[in-house]
Amino acid sequence: MMKIDTFDDVDTWVFDLDHTLYPPHMRLFDQIEVRMTAWVMQTLDVDEAEADRLRALYWREHGTTLAGLMREHDMDPEGYLDHVHDIDFSILSPEPGLADAIVALPGRKIIYTNGTRPYAKNVIENRGLSGLFDAIYGIEHADYHPKPDSAAFDRVFTLDGLSPERAVMFEDDPRNLAVPHALGMGTVHVAPEPAPADHIHHHTSDLRGFLTQLRPDSAPLSSQL
Repeated sequence: MMKIDTFDDVDTWVFDLDHTLYPPHMRLFDQIEVRMTAWVMQTLDVDEAEADRLRALYWREHGTTLAGLMREHDMDPEGYLDHVHDIDFSILSPEPGLADAIVALPGRKIIYTNGTRPYAKNVIENRGLSGLFDAIYGIEHADYHPKPDSAAFDRVFTLDGLSPERAVMFEDDPRNLAVPHALGMGTVHVAPEPAPADHIHHHTSDLRGFLTQLRPDSAPLSSQL
C-alpha cells in the first residue's frame, strides 16, 4: 500500500488543470463562465438569469455544465468547447519554482482535465509549464464523460495504462477525488480552504510548496500540513 505521508511508491503523478496548476485568484475561469452563460442563452433561447441557473444546476447534477447540456439537450460538445475556451490566456503568469518542483518528481507526470487538450496546452504554456508532462488528457479522451463519473476515470486511466495503487491525483474539486481514492490512489485536494472527507489524504493551498516537501530530505507531510 502507498505510503500516503511521503508518496514514496508513486510512479505516476496526475494533475487536474483549472484551479490546480494555476490558482483561483488568477480568475481565468471567470472568462469561461461568461462564455458558458452566453452559449446557454443563445442555444436554449433563455435569458441570462435562467442560463446562469442551468449552468450551475448542470454542474452540480452532472459534473460539468457540458455534461448536463449533452444529457438534457443532446448538445454537440465540440462547438461548445471551442466557444467557451476562446479566451485570453495572457492573464496567467509563471510561478517561480513550480516548474522545478514538478520536474523533480520521480516518474511520469500527466494532466487530466475536464477541459480539452488544446485548452490545457494554452494554460500550461502561459504558466511556464510546457514540456513537463508526459501526457495530457482532456474530456475528449473520456468520450466526453466528465469527472467525477467513474466511466471518465476508467477511460482515461485505461488509455494511460497507469497503476492506480502507484499513482496520486491533485485536484481542486473534492468530488473528483472520490473515484481515484476508491481505486487506491493517493489524493491531494488543492484549494484555498480544506474540504475534510474520508477520500482526501492531504490538503494544500500551495501546490509548489507541497511538491517541494516531497523531496527525500523533507520531513513527512503529516508533520508539516
